[in-house]
Amino acid sequence: MVADFDGTYHAILGRPSLTKFMAVLHYTYLVLKMPTEKGVLTVRGNVYTAYTCEEESFKITEAIDLSIRMAETIAQATQVPPHQLRLLEQETLRKNSKCKEHKVVQLVDGSPEKTALIGANLDP
Repeated sequence: MVADFDGTYHAILGRPSLTKFMAVLHYTYLVLKMPTEKGVLTVRGNVYTAYTCEEESFKITEAIDLSIRMAETIAQATQVPPHQLRLLEQETLRKNSKCKEHKVVQLVDGSPEKTALIGANLDP
């Protein structure tokens, strides 16, 4: 079976093929050696090309994975009842409102958006 796609390897041989050709592989060095009538045939791979192909295939796989997860999230979001979607709006309003039970404390000087709510009746 032959597949026409860009990849790290030009051919993928299974164990029966390697046994038939009496081939010896060394994956680390990307070298395949097998005996022929005129001596030992050595097939060398290019490490840079192999690395580039692997890096590209990882990026494609990550993009596909992200799109699948996004589709799942959208599907799950359509199943959430509308009254539960208002929770974030109510929580935002609660953080912005000042009530007697809570006090807004600025966590970083000069950054008014970085605040925390604490109890108003705590000891200093």
